[in-house]
Amino acid sequence: MINAITNWLRRDKEPVPASQQQDNSTTAAQIGLNKGTYVTVSELIQLQGQARKLDLSQRSFAKASTTGSHHSRFRGRGMDYQESRIYQAGDDIRSMDWRVTARAGKPHTKLYQEERERPVMLLLDLSPSMFFGSKKVFKSVQAAKIAALLGWAATLRGDRVGALIIGNQQAIHKELPPKSGKRGALQLIRELVVQVDPQAFFQRMQQTRKNGKNALNDELQRLRRISRPGSLIFIISDFYTINEETSNHLLRLSHHNDLIAIQVLDPLELQAPPPGRYGVTDGKNTGVLNTRSKRRREKYNDFFRVHHQAVTQLMHKRNIPLIKISTTDDPASVLQKTFGTARQRHSILSKVA
Repeated sequence: MINAITNWLRRDKEPVPASQQQDNSTTAAQIGLNKGTYVTVSELIQLQGQARKLDLSQRSFAKASTTGSHHSRFRGRGMDYQESRIYQAGDDIRSMDWRVTARAGKPHTKLYQEERERPVMLLLDLSPSMFFGSKKVFKSVQAAKIAALLGWAATLRGDRVGALIIGNQQAIHKELPPKSGKRGALQLIRELVVQVDPQAFFQRMQQTRKNGKNALNDELQRLRRISRPGSLIFIISDFYTINEETSNHLLRLSHHNDLIAIQVLDPLELQAPPPGRYGVTDGKNTGVLNTRSKRRREKYNDFFRVHHQAVTQLMHKRNIPLIKISTTDDPASVLQKTFGTARQRHSILSKVA
């Protein structure tokens, strides 16, 4: 049901059979796909300028850009253990090194130095339901732009950026270890261009079978193992596969990290299309979505309303800020409502009002 709804209206664009492709260097642009279905390296590199307006070090969120009544307080850059030395008058007793004290027979205290870099991890969901869009761009394209903006914002501040990317329904993933500087941003961009390519996606869909695994939960569990305490973690998804296990993973991740959820939406996931009959496909099978009757449109709207409420309630329960970005939005402007300076947020909100 979900795949049928969220992968409809492919328009006249069909994936090119493998036998007709020239080689691996063939790009989505060269084969004539709609611009909103893929991203390019140059396009994502150009987002560096807009990312300069984002400050990921902010310690609270603007209510206007997040759901729920909770405010998140960033832990900020943590403190790295450097060494232990003999206790001196005035030292904080909370930093006592009891193991060294017991071993040496004299009180010792731990010395710390501020971390120069803070890991920023992006969990990017590029599962089948993300390869859909009724206006402007696919959700997968919007997600890639969001990830690139956050990646640039992190590296421009001197933090390291890494990513886990869900590639398809078999939970095959791409893991990018955190790196600093342009190396970190460019490794992310290169992988985004590959993973968002709709041609490669549809080929994977034809070659793979569902195995019953929940890719999002698998990646959250993997993220719990590899993320360094104190990391800032962004989860970018449409969240169609959330369940109680998802809630448990988020709870454990939030114990030692700052989490922010970004839900990518399409206008057709907010309201039923006008009355009519629409061709739909999940990449393999085709069907017809009939919205001619009022009852069918109400059922359609109820389905998505329940889903959106579930996402909001889950994030509110785990005290995780939730930012919603539509495929028709300018992602940089939406992110500035949360991560821009006070002056930038005021300017944006004034335009909206």
